[in-house]
Amino acid sequence: MPLYEGTFSVGLDHKFKPIAIDGNPHKGALKLSINPFLIQTGDRNILFDAGLGAFGENTSTEIIIKNLSKNGLSELDITDVFASHLHYDHLGGLAGRSNGYLELTFPNAKLWVNGNEWEKLMKLEGATDEETKMDFIYFLDAKADLHFLESDDQPYPDIRTKEVGGHTEFSQILFFEGLNEKYMMAGDIIGRKSSAQQKFTAKFDYDPEKSMKVREQLKELAYQESYIIMAYHESITPMFRLTDFDSKKGYVTESVFSNVSA
Repeated sequence: MPLYEGTFSVGLDHKFKPIAIDGNPHKGALKLSINPFLIQTGDRNILFDAGLGAFGENTSTEIIIKNLSKNGLSELDITDVFASHLHYDHLGGLAGRSNGYLELTFPNAKLWVNGNEWEKLMKLEGATDEETKMDFIYFLDAKADLHFLESDDQPYPDIRTKEVGGHTEFSQILFFEGLNEKYMMAGDIIGRKSSAQQKFTAKFDYDPEKSMKVREQLKELAYQESYIIMAYHESITPMFRLTDFDSKKGYVTESVFSNVSA
């Protein structure tokens, strides 16, 4: 289940400014929606990425808490959070300041991050870059129940991760392989439905050529093995599958879940 947090116009200043789900981004900006994904297995309540938290204009961790409530859960019920990479629009929901000071949003959850990426991030002492927010990261390092993933890992029988790089140096793909369906969440590598329909390089990637290569490999895997793609930044159809391939038009998609009521 995607936990839609809103749609934003994001410019070169990296600020997330709210817009309508069917609106256009500001001139020179990208249109990005935020969709953490909730997975319920019976004994575990898992998030793939944690949302924007307070790192957008007029946003907070209350959004993801309300979205969980709609699914009959509280923040205390989350057992695990897996991070595709360590940009704050994917981590921001992990902690908030609703009481004036930083507190963990999901105090009972294990936080699973790529070990190589976390190690690199912790070496950026004194960094002030918007992509790192080091005060927030230091708080997580001190207070969160951190678990470090290897390049290829399988912490649970139905969840595996694979480090691929591209969008960040150590971006990883999150896989959930349940009894009836298989799911893939690739962070910003396949962040929107258009990513599955086009072949492109993106200047916002750490390694644009590598990211493009990984994207093409993942699309082929999703098509051949019937994975449902979880698109974190997609506005309308954040969960879809690839049903056909045309050598001229590319992949045909079929919506599995829509953020817009029929």
